[in-house]
Amino acid sequence: MRSKPLAAAAAAVPLVVGLAAPAYAAPKVPPGTTASWLVFDRQVGKFVATRNAHRKFRSASVVKILIAIDYLERRKSVPAADARLLKVMLRSSDDDAASTFWDRDGKGQIVVRMARKLGLSDTAPPPASQPGFWGYTSLSAYDIVRTYRYLLDRADSRVRDTILGHLRQSTPCGTDGFDQTFGIPDAVPRPWAVKQGWSGFGTTPPTRCSDARAVGAPISWISRRAVGSGVPDYGRPVLHTTGLVGKNDRYVMAVLTAHPAGGAWSASVKRITTLTSELYRGLS
Repeated sequence: MRSKPLAAAAAAVPLVVGLAAPAYAAPKVPPGTTASWLVFDRQVGKFVATRNAHRKFRSASVVKILIAIDYLERRKSVPAADARLLKVMLRSSDDDAASTFWDRDGKGQIVVRMARKLGLSDTAPPPASQPGFWGYTSLSAYDIVRTYRYLLDRADSRVRDTILGHLRQSTPCGTDGFDQTFGIPDAVPRPWAVKQGWSGFGTTPPTRCSDARAVGAPISWISRRAVGSGVPDYGRPVLHTTGLVGKNDRYVMAVLTAHPAGGAWSASVKRITTLTSELYRGLS
């Protein structure tokens, strides 16, 4: 029952089938770190950098893009209160806003609907034992790039402009006080539109981001009580940086990382930012 809509969705969003061998000096991944990335060059119409693009990671807050697409495509109008929730969820990665939409729109069924419609081969909802944990959604760099390409090339302009408009105005701080300028924001010159993800670094940032406007839900809830659940890289902190980079959104980029258990926030941020910087420099 599911294969037909998946095939139809895949055919509707043309993608290069083979992941081209990178013609660049690939960044060196530090010992103890797991990293995947994929970059699609919209100007030349092909993938230009790849590493383990189909490896699954737990999504952390990157799934908020799928939550937003599902919400907007299922409604003709957006109440003012929901517009405010979308804004803080996408710009400042607010967890409470994401949980509101998640609970209201069917929890894991959001992911099922989006995977089917967008043809996401590596994306799956949280385990049945943890239905409320949207951050346990599994996904890959390939599926993230495909999602951005759907927004750019197929989504209704209302959906595209709302979501990408917020991601172009990503705030330096998440509402939980963590600094979300790692990866693309620190490594790549503007213009860009980004959605970051982080999980497993405790409830309080080592240094609270000074531009935070509110205290949100602690990020560590995404990593709790997952023993035996099958959640990718459970027990290891993850940092993801994803988005559109360059003039006219030339590059679609996703860099996903899992770091050593117990690793410090500062060291992990440095690793993903360095990887992203080296990856971007290799594209030019």
